[in-house]
Amino acid sequence: MSDNLARVSFAVEREKFETPERRPFRIVSSNPRRRARPRIFYALTAVAGMAAIIVAQLLLSVGISQGAYEISSLQSSQSELGRTAAGVSEDLVRVSSPQSLAANAEGLGMVTNSNPVYLRLSDGAVLGAPASASGSQAGAASLVPNALLTGSALLSQLPDDAAATTGAVAITSAPVVPAGLAAPTTR
Repeated sequence: MSDNLARVSFAVEREKFETPERRPFRIVSSNPRRRARPRIFYALTAVAGMAAIIVAQLLLSVGISQGAYEISSLQSSQSELGRTAAGVSEDLVRVSSPQSLAANAEGLGMVTNSNPVYLRLSDGAVLGAPASASGSQAGAASLVPNALLTGSALLSQLPDDAAATTGAVAITSAPVVPAGLAAPTTR
C-alpha cells in the first residue's frame, strides 16, 4: 500500500509540474457605465503646452538680445571714456612736467633761488646761508625745453573764467605767518 501511495503522490506532483493551470480567455466588452475621455481635451492640452513653450522661448530670446544691446552700448561708452581718460592723462603729464611748472611759476612772478636753504625739523636749525633770489637768474624752463609745451598758455595768460574752470588759484597777497615763526623761502 505504501508503494501505491507513493506512486499516486508522485503522479500528482508530476501533473502539477507538467501541466500548468490554464485560465480561460474571455473577450472584454466595453462597459457602458465607463465614460470615455474626450480626445479633444488631450489635443488642446498638448497645443497649449507647445504655445507656452514657444512664448517662453520668445521672451527669453528678447531678454537676451536686449542684454546684448546694453552690453554693446556700455562697451562703446567704455572705449570712448578710455580715450578721453588717455587724452586727459596726456594733458596732465604735459602740464605737470617740470618745464611747465617752471614756466608757470615764472609767469606768476616767482624766481629760482640758486642758494637753497633747508630747515631741519628735529631741532629747527637752518642749514645754509639764506640770501634773497634775484629776478635775473635763468629759470629751469630755459635749461631743458619741452616741445609739447609750445603753443600752450601759461596760467598768468589765461582769462579769468578759464582759470576758474581749470582750478587755478591766483595768489593775491603774501601768506600770513604767525608771530615767532620765520617765513619760508619759496623757490
